[in-house]
Amino acid sequence: MPPPPRRVIPVERLDDWRYRLPKSTVPGMNTDGILFSTPKLVEGSISDGCLEQLANVATLPGILGSSLAMPDIHFGYGFPVGGVAAFDLTEGVVSPGGIGYDINCGVRLIRTDLTAVEVRTRLRELTRALFEAVPSGVGSKGGVRLDHSELDKVLEGGARWAVEQGYGVGEDLEHQEEHGNLAGAVASRVSARAHERGLKQLGTLGSGNHFLEVQEVAEVLRPEAAKAMELVSGQAVVMLHTGSRGLGHQVATDYIAQFDEGLRVQGKTLIDRQLSCAGADSPEAKAYLEAMASGANFAWANRQIITDGVRKAFSKVFGRTADELGVRVVYDLSHNMAKVEEHVLPDGGRKKVIVHRKGATRAFPEGREEIPSRYRSVGQPVLIPGDMGTASYVLVGAPGSMERSFGSACHGAGRVLSRAAATRRFRFRDVTEGLAAKGIIVESASREGVTEEAPGAYKDVHEVVRATEGAGLARVAVRLSPLGVVKG
Repeated sequence: MPPPPRRVIPVERLDDWRYRLPKSTVPGMNTDGILFSTPKLVEGSISDGCLEQLANVATLPGILGSSLAMPDIHFGYGFPVGGVAAFDLTEGVVSPGGIGYDINCGVRLIRTDLTAVEVRTRLRELTRALFEAVPSGVGSKGGVRLDHSELDKVLEGGARWAVEQGYGVGEDLEHQEEHGNLAGAVASRVSARAHERGLKQLGTLGSGNHFLEVQEVAEVLRPEAAKAMELVSGQAVVMLHTGSRGLGHQVATDYIAQFDEGLRVQGKTLIDRQLSCAGADSPEAKAYLEAMASGANFAWANRQIITDGVRKAFSKVFGRTADELGVRVVYDLSHNMAKVEEHVLPDGGRKKVIVHRKGATRAFPEGREEIPSRYRSVGQPVLIPGDMGTASYVLVGAPGSMERSFGSACHGAGRVLSRAAATRRFRFRDVTEGLAAKGIIVESASREGVTEEAPGAYKDVHEVVRATEGAGLARVAVRLSPLGVVKG
């Protein structure tokens, strides 16, 4: 029997870049829903089910401002992917569905001194070397082997632990959100099952939409920002997208079950059980946030170790050290996280709140102390991967982002087809031949790793970025084009 049709949610256009879901959209909303989008993009969202999720988030206690969604919104678990919501620290809640199962899934950009022309001459060899240096695929193992005590150090040390073990240099930490280590992590809050899943997965790419991509700086649109990031037209760079692997997934699974039971005992019912939550000042929420921080640190250590693999692959192929090749981290940021931050609220008051970003990134503007000193004059780098057949973008946070979106922007192109639907629609040979015709080489651990991530499964990244810039959330600095892709 086919699933019941999802409710179609009408939206009201406020201006060129914003749509409103009024408080009457679903019962119990405490505030409006606001979607940053365009007519071209919003059409696909109306029947996706994600707008009902956006409205449902507005029913949660203690929500401040509006329930927000980025232009890449699509259907998720609890919150829509692309959802942002801020909650009061006493009246509000913490909801794992507003962070996601892949805690601190994020993107890292790595620059080199090589030109795209130089890389193209050895592109197939380089793509194969990257594939061999970084284990990938469903349940991928073969990364750094740990015992339980060492894993606890990873969970509380993050990328700093990895650098201390020789996987990189201290400068790498300067160019990561939170310096690659989220404060407040408590390894004992992570279950034995989550520990077991993490023991063999550190330094692995995983599957799904995770990737390593060799890219060319195709166009510089904001020279001062590009200069700060040491990016120039024609340069070869690498983009990395992965997260906390099975460990983070298990943390979410464990605490969602705990929160479900807590709500049952209290006799509370939510409009959507996937929004399972606990009071922001409760012991249960505190424990989850300590476990979430541990998962986030695992993800930063994971990306740091993969970066070491990238450096080794480049050295192997080009016969020089990574330092001689200028292989350096530009920035690393998360798009699945909850953080306590200080913001100015719509009523003009300033206070600390807990911001949930699920499939959305920070986009803090210039001058903010949270931004690495190198970028403080231009704004925080915002890394937006597209699909593997078109383009990715580097943006910088815009001043308006703080008032409009709690300092948030989109995190990617956003899906229009589920992975299962994409696998049914696209053929491996057609996808790889289509990419090869554009000069793009693909290495994948499976056929499904390519078909479920086919370019046709995603929204138009150019339109998503146009909406993000038009809405005043971030400003485009650089456009990147794919050369070689490593998929799980």
